[in-house]
Amino acid sequence: MNWIVFDYGDVISAHTDALPTLAKAFGLEVADFEPHYWAERVRYDSGGTDLEYWQSIGRALDVPVDKAFSDELTSIDVTGWTHVEPDVLELLEGLHEAGAALALLSNASSTFGRWVREQEWAKLFRVKLFSGDLGCLKPDAKIYRILLAELGAEPADCLFFDDRQSNVDGARAVGMRAERWVGVTTAKSGFGSSEE
Repeated sequence: MNWIVFDYGDVISAHTDALPTLAKAFGLEVADFEPHYWAERVRYDSGGTDLEYWQSIGRALDVPVDKAFSDELTSIDVTGWTHVEPDVLELLEGLHEAGAALALLSNASSTFGRWVREQEWAKLFRVKLFSGDLGCLKPDAKIYRILLAELGAEPADCLFFDDRQSNVDGARAVGMRAERWVGVTTAKSGFGSSEE
Protein backbone atom coordinates (compact mmCIF):
# COMPACT_ATOMS: atom_id res chain seq x y z
CA MET A 1 0.00 0.00 0.00
CA ASN A 2 1.21 3.50 -0.85
CA TRP A 3 0.75 6.14 1.83
CA ILE A 4 0.58 9.94 1.61
CA VAL A 5 1.75 11.54 4.84
CA PHE A 6 1.11 15.17 5.76
CA ASP A 7 2.54 17.53 8.34
CA TYR A 8 -0.07 19.70 10.10
CA GLY A 9 1.15 23.23 10.95
CA ASP A 10 1.65 25.48 7.90
CA VAL A 11 0.52 22.62 5.65
CA ILE A 12 -3.01 21.62 6.63
CA SER A 13 -3.44 24.70 8.80
CA ALA A 14 -2.59 28.34 8.43
CA HIS A 15 0.22 29.68 10.62
CA THR A 16 -0.88 30.38 14.18
CA ASP A 17 -2.63 33.70 14.78
CA ALA A 18 -2.41 33.35 18.58
CA LEU A 19 0.93 35.05 19.19
CA PRO A 20 -0.43 38.59 19.69
CA THR A 21 -2.99 37.35 22.23
CA LEU A 22 -0.43 35.21 24.03
CA ALA A 23 2.07 38.07 24.12
CA LYS A 24 -0.58 40.37 25.58
CA ALA A 25 -1.35 37.80 28.28
CA PHE A 26 2.29 38.07 29.36
CA GLY A 27 2.21 41.87 29.09
CA LEU A 28 4.59 41.92 26.11
CA GLU A 29 4.79 42.89 22.48
CA VAL A 30 4.90 40.00 20.01
CA ALA A 31 8.53 40.70 19.10
CA ASP A 32 9.56 40.25 22.73
CA PHE A 33 7.39 37.20 23.35
CA GLU A 34 7.75 35.12 20.18
CA PRO A 35 11.40 34.01 20.63
CA HIS A 36 10.45 32.43 23.97
CA TYR A 37 7.38 30.75 22.47
CA TRP A 38 9.59 28.88 19.99
CA ALA A 39 12.64 28.39 22.23
CA GLU A 40 10.69 26.26 24.69
CA ARG A 41 8.67 24.43 22.04
CA VAL A 42 11.07 21.54 21.43
CA ARG A 43 10.67 20.23 24.98
CA TYR A 44 6.90 20.77 24.88
CA ASP A 45 6.42 19.02 21.55
CA SER A 46 8.67 16.18 22.73
CA GLY A 47 6.26 15.24 25.49
CA GLY A 48 6.36 18.06 28.03
CA THR A 49 3.14 19.06 29.77
CA ASP A 50 1.20 22.24 29.11
CA LEU A 51 2.05 23.56 32.58
CA GLU A 52 5.77 22.81 32.19
CA TYR A 53 5.84 24.65 28.88
CA TRP A 54 4.11 27.80 30.05
CA GLN A 55 6.00 27.88 33.34
CA SER A 56 9.31 27.66 31.46
CA ILE A 57 8.27 30.67 29.38
CA GLY A 58 7.07 32.40 32.53
CA ARG A 59 10.42 31.88 34.25
CA ALA A 60 12.26 33.37 31.26
CA LEU A 61 9.95 36.39 31.33
CA ASP A 62 9.70 36.64 35.13
CA VAL A 63 5.93 36.09 35.00
CA PRO A 64 4.35 33.57 37.40
CA VAL A 65 2.25 30.89 35.70
CA ASP A 66 -0.18 28.78 37.72
CA LYS A 67 -2.46 25.98 36.49
CA ALA A 68 -5.37 28.31 35.68
CA PHE A 69 -3.16 30.68 33.66
CA SER A 70 -1.55 27.72 31.92
CA ASP A 71 -4.95 26.34 30.93
CA GLU A 72 -5.95 29.75 29.55
CA LEU A 73 -2.73 30.02 27.53
CA THR A 74 -3.07 26.47 26.22
CA SER A 75 -6.60 27.18 25.02
CA ILE A 76 -5.44 30.31 23.18
CA ASP A 77 -2.48 28.45 21.71
CA VAL A 78 -4.51 25.49 20.45
CA THR A 79 -7.11 27.78 18.90
CA GLY A 80 -4.38 29.66 17.05
CA TRP A 81 -3.50 26.51 15.12
CA THR A 82 -7.05 25.41 14.28
CA HIS A 83 -7.54 27.31 11.02
CA VAL A 84 -7.56 24.55 8.41
CA GLU A 85 -6.87 25.77 4.88
CA PRO A 86 -10.01 25.18 2.74
CA ASP A 87 -8.08 24.20 -0.40
CA VAL A 88 -6.01 21.68 1.56
CA LEU A 89 -9.14 20.19 3.10
CA GLU A 90 -10.61 19.87 -0.38
CA LEU A 91 -7.44 18.10 -1.52
CA LEU A 92 -7.54 15.70 1.43
CA GLU A 93 -11.22 14.91 0.87
CA GLY A 94 -10.53 14.21 -2.81
CA LEU A 95 -7.62 11.90 -2.00
CA HIS A 96 -9.70 10.09 0.63
CA GLU A 97 -12.61 9.62 -1.75
CA ALA A 98 -10.19 8.24 -4.35
CA GLY A 99 -9.09 5.61 -1.83
CA ALA A 100 -5.70 7.08 -0.90
CA ALA A 101 -4.20 5.95 2.40
CA LEU A 102 -3.56 9.17 4.35
CA ALA A 103 -1.49 9.68 7.50
CA LEU A 104 -0.66 12.69 9.65
CA LEU A 105 2.74 13.22 11.32
CA SER A 106 3.06 16.43 13.33
CA ASN A 107 5.50 17.98 15.77
CA ALA A 108 2.84 18.98 18.28
CA SER A 109 1.92 18.58 21.92
CA SER A 110 -0.25 15.76 23.19
CA THR A 111 -2.91 18.34 24.03
CA PHE A 112 -3.02 19.54 20.45
CA GLY A 113 -3.09 15.95 19.23
CA ARG A 114 -6.23 15.36 21.29
CA TRP A 115 -7.89 18.38 19.67
CA VAL A 116 -7.06 17.10 16.17
CA ARG A 117 -8.49 13.65 16.89
CA GLU A 118 -11.82 15.25 17.84
CA GLN A 119 -12.21 17.00 14.47
CA GLU A 120 -14.45 15.61 11.75
CA TRP A 121 -11.75 16.06 9.10
CA ALA A 122 -9.33 13.94 11.14
CA LYS A 123 -11.33 10.88 10.04
CA LEU A 124 -9.75 11.34 6.61
CA PHE A 125 -6.48 10.05 8.10
CA ARG A 126 -6.05 6.37 8.85
CA VAL A 127 -3.09 7.11 11.16
CA LYS A 128 -2.47 10.26 13.21
CA LEU A 129 0.83 10.62 15.09
CA PHE A 130 2.04 13.51 17.26
CA SER A 131 5.53 14.03 18.60
CA GLY A 132 4.22 14.87 22.08
CA ASP A 133 2.86 11.34 22.37
CA LEU A 134 5.98 9.72 20.88
CA GLY A 135 8.71 11.55 22.80
CA CYS A 136 10.67 12.48 19.68
CA LEU A 137 10.52 15.11 16.97
CA LYS A 138 11.00 15.44 13.24
CA PRO A 139 13.60 15.39 11.75
CA ASP A 140 14.91 12.66 14.12
CA ALA A 141 15.05 9.37 12.22
CA LYS A 142 13.31 7.67 15.17
CA ILE A 143 9.98 9.39 14.52
CA TYR A 144 9.92 8.33 10.87
CA ARG A 145 10.68 4.74 11.87
CA ILE A 146 7.81 4.84 14.36
CA LEU A 147 5.58 6.13 11.56
CA LEU A 148 6.64 3.36 9.19
CA ALA A 149 6.01 0.73 11.86
CA GLU A 150 2.52 2.16 12.49
CA LEU A 151 1.78 2.14 8.77
CA GLY A 152 3.28 -1.31 8.22
CA ALA A 153 4.99 0.25 5.21
CA GLU A 154 8.37 0.34 3.52
CA PRO A 155 9.96 3.80 3.29
CA ALA A 156 9.63 3.89 -0.50
CA ASP A 157 5.86 3.33 -0.15
CA CYS A 158 5.41 6.72 1.55
CA LEU A 159 5.18 10.21 0.07
CA PHE A 160 5.66 12.84 2.80
CA PHE A 161 4.84 16.56 2.68
CA ASP A 162 6.24 19.08 5.18
CA ASP A 163 6.81 22.83 5.03
CA ARG A 164 10.26 22.55 6.63
CA GLN A 165 13.14 21.38 4.48
CA SER A 166 14.90 19.84 7.50
CA ASN A 167 11.91 17.53 8.05
CA VAL A 168 11.80 16.65 4.36
CA ASP A 169 15.51 15.83 4.49
CA GLY A 170 14.97 13.70 7.60
CA ALA A 171 12.29 11.66 5.85
CA ARG A 172 14.49 11.20 2.79
CA ALA A 173 17.35 10.05 5.00
CA VAL A 174 15.32 6.99 6.05
CA GLY A 175 14.33 6.27 2.44
CA MET A 176 10.93 7.93 2.22
CA ARG A 177 9.88 9.98 -0.76
CA ALA A 178 9.41 13.50 0.54
CA GLU A 179 8.67 16.95 -0.84
CA ARG A 180 8.61 20.39 0.67
CA TRP A 181 5.07 21.74 0.90
CA VAL A 182 4.60 24.93 -1.11
CA GLY A 183 0.89 24.63 -1.79
CA VAL A 184 -1.85 22.44 -3.20
CA THR A 185 -1.01 22.96 -6.87
CA THR A 186 2.59 21.80 -6.46
CA ALA A 187 1.49 18.86 -4.30
CA LYS A 188 -0.94 17.69 -6.99
CA SER A 189 1.86 17.62 -9.53
CA GLY A 190 3.85 15.51 -7.03
CA PHE A 191 1.06 12.95 -6.89
CA GLY A 192 1.05 12.78 -10.66
CA SER A 193 4.78 12.11 -10.86
CA SER A 194 4.57 9.45 -8.16
CA GLU A 195 1.91 7.58 -10.12
CA GLU A 196 3.78 7.49 -13.41
